[in-house]
Amino acid sequence: MSGIAARRQRKRKLKAEINVVPYIDVMLVLLIIFMVTAPLLNLGVDIELPKSNAKSMQEKKDPIVVSVDIDGNYFLTLEAGSNEALTADDLKAKMAAIVGQNPDVPVFVAGDGQANYQKVMDAMVLLQNAGVERVGLMSQPQDRR
Repeated sequence: MSGIAARRQRKRKLKAEINVVPYIDVMLVLLIIFMVTAPLLNLGVDIELPKSNAKSMQEKKDPIVVSVDIDGNYFLTLEAGSNEALTADDLKAKMAAIVGQNPDVPVFVAGDGQANYQKVMDAMVLLQNAGVERVGLMSQPQDRR
């Protein structure tokens, strides 16, 4: 009888392993479902918009350009060709006055490629403190040879 009891004890031992085969099966089924449905989610409706001869209502405004030279000096360009050297306080005061009159005016920062990055960031902070909500950074396209 000791042989039979020993066999029963061996059968009663619990496995400490997790059977992962069902999880793999579920994962593969979900993968197939997502692969089939993903292209269908990106489809849009093809429409043809009506055509009109009406002119655009947008005004073409000259942007304001704040330039930072290699030495960290600030320049303000209000109209094409007029470039004015300013201190940080004068720049902040002028920009606050301009934005107060016209809050939608486009403002760009043109920093010299060799200028200190901190000076360009300081110009952007000055503009933000003056009330400018959006500032664009100017660059030139690279020559492709």
